[in-house]
Amino acid sequence: MTPFQYQRATDAADALALAGAGQCRFLGGGTNLVDLMRQNIETPAALVDVSRMPASIEQEGDGGLVIGAAVRNSVLAAHPVVRARYPVLSRALLAGASAQIRNMATVGGNLLQRTRCAYFYDPAGSRCNKRVPGAGCDAIDGFSRNHAILGTSPNCIATHPSDMCIALAALDATVHLCGPDGTRHVPLLDFHRLPANDPHIETVLRPAELITAISIAPNAAAAHSRYRKVRDRSSYAFALVSVAAGLDLADGRIRDIRIAFGGVAAKPWRALQAESILRGEAPTRENFLRAADAELAAAKPTEANAFKIELAKRTMAAVLGELTGAST
Repeated sequence: MTPFQYQRATDAADALALAGAGQCRFLGGGTNLVDLMRQNIETPAALVDVSRMPASIEQEGDGGLVIGAAVRNSVLAAHPVVRARYPVLSRALLAGASAQIRNMATVGGNLLQRTRCAYFYDPAGSRCNKRVPGAGCDAIDGFSRNHAILGTSPNCIATHPSDMCIALAALDATVHLCGPDGTRHVPLLDFHRLPANDPHIETVLRPAELITAISIAPNAAAAHSRYRKVRDRSSYAFALVSVAAGLDLADGRIRDIRIAFGGVAAKPWRALQAESILRGEAPTRENFLRAADAELAAAKPTEANAFKIELAKRTMAAVLGELTGAST
């Protein structure tokens, strides 16, 4: 591990002052960043610990929720309002990692998880454009069973690892940021970037910018929502495919619907085309599969992960079937 300086912040203003303009990273629970530092994949000159900043979960007047970036994943998953009004978020958090890691990991840090691609984690023997821009991508012609099928590029086929972010994508969450240029709010769907020509740039964060909170606006689909994660083993494994979905029915038709995929792209993948097809339609398995076909039509799998297309379709249909009682 490369030597670094360590300082602890008490609030956002203190964190920004300590960060300055140097090669600094903000440290939450450290469940991903510290691992990357141990392997010299991340080599910040300084860490500013923001894990002890005020952590709150506040209800807004309109029924929405504002979640502090320092809130622990386990605390958020167990919160009674989250469980009642946003069950997809609670289920997604509980599907991620282990109980010990959820007790350490913060909401802000979860947003910034880096891919678990084995080639990314192998600096001694593998090429990776995320780790060294322009080096190449050994995953494309290598072992790619766990890799992306949507939004890929000739430079990267890595997947985004977070479960929480898939649920937040389905909930139209907003990320609150503050930095040297002031504060701003970014829709979560715009926060993460697809690889294109620069896969090492994974988010729209600016230098020395800090995540302070996440907000979720109320919607009828959120209260009737589910998260399903398909993985190789039932505990402590990343998704082959996951689906976060919520819907609102009226007069036997789908009035509103939210769907997001995990395990299939470098960012949480909102299934906007499938949603558009299903709004106003009857909640049948045939319609679910038709919408899934349209959403996955743009998939570009490798030979090793082509199975994800059918798996994603069936998982989406199964989750929506569970929500509506449609036959699976």
